Amino acid sequence: MAKRTKKRANAKTTAARRPRQAPKMLSDLFLETLKDIYYAENKIIKTLPKMAKAAHSKQLSAAFNKHLRETQGQVKRLDQIFKMLGKPARGKPCEAINGITDEGAGIMKDFKNAPALDAGLLAAAQAVEHYEISRYGTLRTWAAELGMPDAARLLQATLDEEEATDHTLTELATSVINLEAEGEYRAAA
Repeated sequence: MAKRTKKRANAKTTAARRPRQAPKMLSDLFLETLKDIYYAENKIIKTLPKMAKAAHSKQLSAAFNKHLRETQGQVKRLDQIFKMLGKPARGKPCEAINGITDEGAGIMKDFKNAPALDAGLLAAAQAVEHYEISRYGTLRTWAAELGMPDAARLLQATLDEEEATDHTLTELATSVINLEAEGEYRAAA
C-alpha cells in the first residue's frame, strides 16, 4: 500500500513540473486532419496502379489511371496548404484509409479472375472516394472558418474532383460493371 501512495505522489509531482499545454483549437484539428488526408492520398497513389492493373474492364482501369493523375495533383494542392501554414508537408498514419485499402487488397486476392472482381474493385474505390469527400468537405469548411480562403479554394477544387470521380464510378458500376458481374454469374448458374 505504501508503494502505491508513493507512486501517486511522484506522478503528481511530475505532472506539476510539466508545463501546461495550450488547449487544442480548431486550427490544431485542421492541421491533424490535413496530415491524415496527406497520408491517405499518398497511400492511394501507391494503391491505384495495382487496382488499375487488376481490373478486367478497360473502362475501369482507365478511370483508376485518370484518378491517379488527379490524386497526384491533389497532393500538390495539399503541399501548397502546408506551405501556407508554414508547416512541413507530412502525413500521419490514417487507420481508416489503411483499412479501406486492405479491404481492396483482399478483394483483389479473393476475387482474382472472378466475374465480380471489377464490381468489388469499384466498390472499394468508392469507399475511398466517400472517405475523401468527407475529409475534404470538413477541411474546406474549417479553412473558411479559420479565415484561410486560399486553402478553402484549393480544398474545394479537390472536393469537386473527388465528387466527380465518385459520380463516374457510380455511372460505370450501374451501366457496365455490376451488370457484367451479375450477367456472368447468371450465365454460370
